[in-house]
Amino acid sequence: MGDPNARHPRHNKAEVFAQLRDAHAREVTEDYVEMIADLIEEEGEARSVALAERFGVTAATVNNTIKRLERDGFVTSRPYRSIFLTDQGKELAEKCRKRHEIVYNFLIVLGVDPAIAEFDAEGIEHHVSEETLAVFASFESKAEKF
Repeated sequence: MGDPNARHPRHNKAEVFAQLRDAHAREVTEDYVEMIADLIEEEGEARSVALAERFGVTAATVNNTIKRLERDGFVTSRPYRSIFLTDQGKELAEKCRKRHEIVYNFLIVLGVDPAIAEFDAEGIEHHVSEETLAVFASFESKAEKF
């Protein structure tokens, strides 16, 4: 049953909490680039007003986040103009979509109601490790064989 000398994950809570804080910080970035990509796909453009409406936040919150996304190289924008994803932003948006799809499909295979699976996948996708995500994807493909 594993290495008896291996430290149990609970023994290193500081590291776990540090990783969680990092995941929470990435969550906003990931949500925004994913939503910007969705808006561009659905409406042909992404505007701050639409982002504020979809996220249920103020225009000031969106503007501050967009400034940070610009600084980090994920978007470009100009005042009163559309917001565009950079190549880096497009790559992150696609990665987020794939991760969301894998988590959602995994939950569906387990028998979770689609509406609940959609809600839960939105939270889980930001915190799931690549290792766990691979297991989710593997589990889904194994379930399709039955």
